[in-house]
Amino acid sequence: MQLFYAHKIEASKAFLDPEETRHCTKTLRKNINDIISFTDGCGGMYAGKIVDFNKKSCTLEILKTLETSDKRNFKLHLAIAPTKNINRLEWFLEKATEFGIDEVTFLLCQRSERKKIRLDRLEKVVLSAAKQSLKSIFPKVNDLTKFKDFIPQAKADFKGIAHCNTPDLPHLKNVLQQEVTEILILIGPEGDFSDAEVALTKEHGFEEIGLGTSRLRTETAGLAACHTVHLLHA
Repeated sequence: MQLFYAHKIEASKAFLDPEETRHCTKTLRKNINDIISFTDGCGGMYAGKIVDFNKKSCTLEILKTLETSDKRNFKLHLAIAPTKNINRLEWFLEKATEFGIDEVTFLLCQRSERKKIRLDRLEKVVLSAAKQSLKSIFPKVNDLTKFKDFIPQAKADFKGIAHCNTPDLPHLKNVLQQEVTEILILIGPEGDFSDAEVALTKEHGFEEIGLGTSRLRTETAGLAACHTVHLLHA
């Protein structure tokens, strides 16, 4: 199934933006009265008929609501330091979207090597991955935030910080309870979190967790956390 993203829905009509319109009508040569599948990115998936289009917009008549397979009984928020290599960061975001994640916040830590990101580019990575994996829920992507500003206001039923500064930390799978529905996990930069950063999180109710005995890259650790949460709630 080819999935499109409708950026606006009004009553029984949905609308594709210029980029989606170009892909639909130019690349795939869809035309008036053709039926396509689309999502609003907020959990809704629909079948719609093309009733009008031009270079900037495509108008769809909503025909019916489709069943989705990505509804979850939990919300997962990963706060992660962006990697120095932008390709690795985009790879992480793509795969996390495929797994299913609700929110990603990029953290500026003491040992961060990347101090700038292009949010618009990363949002396009999410959009592409979500459509490719037929997701009806798109993760919210937050801009780079200072670690010291993020921690005091962070809220979730379970808040964990994964790091390697302390040996033999309890694995996430042994700490996270299945009935917990709002989950926030912190993943540090290539040089890991500093001791001061770990101490700050403990002051604000975070639990120290491990992700196994292997030393993981930042982007691998993020996916390991994501996969573990999904397995626990399967």
